Amino acid sequence: MKFTVVTIGHRLPDWANEACEDYLKRFPPDWKVEVKALKAEPREGKPVAVIMQAEAARMEAAIERGTRRVILDERGTRLTSVQLAERTEAWQHDGRDVVFIIGGADGIDPAFKKTADEAIRLSDMTLPHALARVFLLEQVYRAWSLLHNHPYHRA
Repeated sequence: MKFTVVTIGHRLPDWANEACEDYLKRFPPDWKVEVKALKAEPREGKPVAVIMQAEAARMEAAIERGTRRVILDERGTRLTSVQLAERTEAWQHDGRDVVFIIGGADGIDPAFKKTADEAIRLSDMTLPHALARVFLLEQVYRAWSLLHNHPYHRA
């Protein structure tokens, strides 16, 4: 099974890059996790709807057909770490790869959101993109650790 994080915005602060790389290195070979960071649409003089549509087109092109689409959205389902682990286990039985989608600064185009299999939220608080990416990778790693009785998660 493969997990992909498709995200708008490819420039992260060094601390976020280091944290993301650290979590990506921790996954065993049977949990392939990758990040596809896409360029944000230039903003100068463009309406927000046009920006979101352009970014949606980039995300669509980066997502493999047949994958389970999980949009990160402030109005998505609230999950605990244990619930995310249970969800990833169910996804594994479904047989499809999973893509987590983090939109741009203005969010995700409403039409693109409708293509999602589900939406989850990382927090009730708004997170900066760099922190959201690190947080998501950490939670996916935590889900792996819960499912494999690894000592990383101590409850």
